[in-house]
Amino acid sequence: MKRYNLLIVLLLLIFNVTTAQKKNSPAADLSILKETKTKIENTVPMVIKHLQAIADKEGDNNIVTNGKTALGKEYGILESEWFLYRNNMKNCILNNSSKKAKKCMDYHTQYLRNTFINYNNYISNLTRKNGYLGVDGDTKFDFKPAEITTKLSEAYFNANDAAGRMKGDQKKEFLGQTMSEDNKLTSFGQLAQ
Repeated sequence: MKRYNLLIVLLLLIFNVTTAQKKNSPAADLSILKETKTKIENTVPMVIKHLQAIADKEGDNNIVTNGKTALGKEYGILESEWFLYRNNMKNCILNNSSKKAKKCMDYHTQYLRNTFINYNNYISNLTRKNGYLGVDGDTKFDFKPAEITTKLSEAYFNANDAAGRMKGDQKKEFLGQTMSEDNKLTSFGQLAQ
């Protein structure tokens, strides 16, 4: 009889260890949202600095003014998509089964990736070496759409797993953090000063 008790205790110990590992896994880590926000925001002053170098060379401040207007439109598109992405991903997890949530999240991540690629192409073409008016300076951005969206996707898939282990209000509160002011992009007007 003692062998069976020992076996049961051992099985319970293994079960508790694996459950504890799940609970303490990095599944609830959505810090990639703040990192992504920072990477997006950091592109604006870099592009404006490049535009200013062109304006100084040409002696025409309209280059900066017109460039800021065009960049503001591109940033605005990205700002809208960033808000929609975070909200849609939250809703994918809250309103669907795990399998449907993953399909829903894949769809929205692909859409965000396309928006990121368009923005990246715009700022890269604007600031490439020997670009517009021969101003040197190959501006390096820490903005890689595929890498960023892969990390975002992994974080949300882990969040989906974590949310599956939570109760209703706890799940809503956990996913509600994705829409916090900390993860909202700073307006273009503030960044472009």
